[in-house]
Amino acid sequence: MRVNHSANPSDQGEGERGVCKSPYSPKWALLCDFLWRQQSGLLYIQRLPRSHTAPRDHPLLPLSTMGKITFYEDRGFQGRCYECSSDCPNLQPYFSRCNSVRVDSGCWMLYERPNYQGHQYFLRRGEYPDYQQWMGLSDSIRSCRLIPQHSGTFRIRIYERDDFRGQMSEITDDCLSLQDRFHLNEIHSLNVLEGCWVLYELPSYRGRQYLLRPGEYRRYLDWGATNAKVGSFRRVMDFY
Repeated sequence: MRVNHSANPSDQGEGERGVCKSPYSPKWALLCDFLWRQQSGLLYIQRLPRSHTAPRDHPLLPLSTMGKITFYEDRGFQGRCYECSSDCPNLQPYFSRCNSVRVDSGCWMLYERPNYQGHQYFLRRGEYPDYQQWMGLSDSIRSCRLIPQHSGTFRIRIYERDDFRGQMSEITDDCLSLQDRFHLNEIHSLNVLEGCWVLYELPSYRGRQYLLRPGEYRRYLDWGATNAKVGSFRRVMDFY
C-alpha cells in the first residue's frame, strides 16, 4: 500500500505540487531563471494559467521545499510503504516500523520519536536497504523534516564556552575530525551563519547527530544534546 503525504492536501492530483508538468512557453523558462537569480539561489516557481499571464494573487513556491522520501516497513524496500514530500511531525499513523528508506530528492532528517524528538538521522539522495545504513539504533522512525536546499557558501562559528565566549573558530567546509583540526573535542555554543549543518558526536561523521539550522545556539542544550561532546561537522548537501 502506498500513501502520499503532502503539506497541502489541495495540491494532490496536480502532479508534483503543480510543478514541471505543465507545457509552459519559453517565457516561463525566462521567469524561472530571473527568479532564480533574484532569490539568492532559491528557485521560486509561480503557478501560471495557460494564458501565460502572471496572476497577482498566486503564491510563489520555493523549489527548496520539494522533496520525496519513501519509508518501507520491511528491509530491502518491502512491505507497506509511505511516501512523503514535506515535514511530518507524526508518522505513526502510516507505518508501525521502518526498516528501509528510499530518498528520491532532497536532504532529510529522520527522528526516532514524534515532533522531531529523539535520535536524529541525516539522509540524502540514495537507497538505504536497512536501518543500519543510516546508523539507526532501531526500526523506530516517528517524524521527519525536509531540510531546505542551500546553494551559497556555508559558515558556522564554534566556541569553546557557552554564550559565545572563549576561543572562536569558523568552519566553511566539512570537518572530519574537530580534534585533529582545531584541537577541540567539546563545543559549548555555536552560531550558524549560512547553510544547514549536521553535527556528529564522534569523528568521521559517527555517533549521535544533530541538525543545525541558521541561528544562534548559546549552549549545547539548544541543539538537543545532553553534553558538549562534538567530533565532526558536515554541510547539508545533496552530493559530496
